Amino acid sequence: MALVFGMVTASGAQSYAAGSWAAYGRDAGGSHFSPLTQINRSNVTRLKVAWVYHTGALQPASDRNHKAAFEATPVLFRGALYFSTPFDQVIALDARTGQERWKYDPHLDRSHDYSEVSSRGVAVWTDPAAKAGSACAARVFVGTLDARLISVDAATGKPCVSFGQSGSIDLKTGVNSHHPDHYNGDYEVTSPPVVVNGVVVIGSSISDNGAVRMERGIVRGYDARTGALRWSWDPLPPRTDSGAANAWSNLAADPARDLVFIPTGSASPDYYGGLRPGDDRDADSVVALRASTGKKVWAFQVVHHDLWDYDVASQPTLVTVHRGSHAIPAIVVTTKVGHLFLLDRETGKPLLPVEERPVPQSNVPGEKTSPTQPFPQYDALVPQGLTAKDAWGLTPQDLQYCRERIRQWPSRMFTPPRVGWTLQFPGNIGGVAWGGGAWDPASGLYIVATNRIAFQVRLIPRAQFARERKKGMNDRINGEFAPQAGAPYGLYRQPFFSPHGVPCNAPPWGTIEAMDLATGKIRWTSPLGETPVGSGRMIPGAINLGGPLVTAGGLVFISATRFDDRLHVYDAATGKDLWEAPLPAGAQSTPMTYQLDRHGKQYVVICAGGHGKLGTHMGDAVIAYALAP
Repeated sequence: MALVFGMVTASGAQSYAAGSWAAYGRDAGGSHFSPLTQINRSNVTRLKVAWVYHTGALQPASDRNHKAAFEATPVLFRGALYFSTPFDQVIALDARTGQERWKYDPHLDRSHDYSEVSSRGVAVWTDPAAKAGSACAARVFVGTLDARLISVDAATGKPCVSFGQSGSIDLKTGVNSHHPDHYNGDYEVTSPPVVVNGVVVIGSSISDNGAVRMERGIVRGYDARTGALRWSWDPLPPRTDSGAANAWSNLAADPARDLVFIPTGSASPDYYGGLRPGDDRDADSVVALRASTGKKVWAFQVVHHDLWDYDVASQPTLVTVHRGSHAIPAIVVTTKVGHLFLLDRETGKPLLPVEERPVPQSNVPGEKTSPTQPFPQYDALVPQGLTAKDAWGLTPQDLQYCRERIRQWPSRMFTPPRVGWTLQFPGNIGGVAWGGGAWDPASGLYIVATNRIAFQVRLIPRAQFARERKKGMNDRINGEFAPQAGAPYGLYRQPFFSPHGVPCNAPPWGTIEAMDLATGKIRWTSPLGETPVGSGRMIPGAINLGGPLVTAGGLVFISATRFDDRLHVYDAATGKDLWEAPLPAGAQSTPMTYQLDRHGKQYVVICAGGHGKLGTHMGDAVIAYALAP
């Protein structure tokens, strides 16, 4: 379908020097785009390791290490790289040499069984009222696994004692914890805050499916200098017998418009909504708030009354679209469903056509499913739903096994969970997961990594749940029992695999792809990584967690995959795999790039420390690449 848009250009919320990388997504608008061209299609094969730094984050050894995930993307500020480890140590490195300048340790209690053990990074802010060189004239903010917001001096790593209580704020206050007498690790912060015109805005990570009444997914704005609470916003109605709907992923902002964009998750619990009737207001949405006041400006919901764990997992991206002579500020939203929505940044109205389509309804007592769901009227980023002809297997027996189950089990998009099995495709890891997208303004392409793995899901009546849980597998990747306490049903979910342990849907099971936002068409798709299937055989495409970096040199950098510990470089125009390099551990993170001066080296940096839950090789490396002389 041809649309009436002309050229589409990037629109970060602030202007930065060409070599900068000042925020998680390079700019407040989350472009993950760099205008640097020193490394380009003609010379990328000359990339070599420039330096390596080891964080030591997995020492001393801890029972929590099996969950650790080094998902950080460093930011560049005044010649230093700042980032966080899975246990929230904040580290500053000399950006030219990789030498450590300082390390701040928040001294987490590693005996807690945190739901997640990861941190995607930090935010840096310069106080315009402070004297140059004074303590905390520039500050680094980090959110922690034990739910603190901490401010440290960017120059020294020492706490900014004038912020909150001696440099820290307890974020657990006011979220109505269902564990009032102790902290059990369900309520955390795993993504960096954003600082908008002197206000630090921060969300939270809340564990999935533990109970109906989980902590509230409140988003708050604090004074960046003092830590005083400026505002608080709750995505759910005040008397809802539910919780969560939290913003666990990365936020985006437009300081010039005093806007911060909040991607929210599902209300609790994910797979039974009988105790939270309606569409769950601002859950599973992108919500624009006034950064100065927290007042809601608009909201766009990508899934109504979510029953599938279809959070908005990725950072929204700010762009500008051109319709004739008019430039329209816009925002790109990607979803686990595999939908991409292009919205007017000031109103939240779709700029590409979206329609509400009827979807399957629930037969579970007490459940009232949304009669429709929003579908873009243009290309989906991944296949959606399964039919028997979509079945795939390594052997004829595997193929028959998969085909029979697709025939037996409901498998249309948005099929609600039931007591018997249903198939969910895409599964709860996406579509597009938290790595999100990167925006190439020259070509008008939006580049994302996707997962293409189906899950099988069933509700378990409360009277049976404890018995089944005792005898079953229970980990977040291979199979998971979740109690959904307070609901009449617990949950079991697992990937839809054949007896040989490979997906029942056809490969590739992970891709990197580019959508043309002017037309809503997929321009190119390439397998991302490889999946081993036995006897030395590799299938192109793998489960991935992490995002892409795109540069004006015509390159896409990404690692992210479960099985091949490599940094991949693709041609941004065609998707051709141009170069790859082995990494010492899994890199379930998003790379960044920078150049310290006009005639200096361009560096590409990636954090390679593995992902415990995904089962990748563990480590603690930050690796910088540059062109060989």
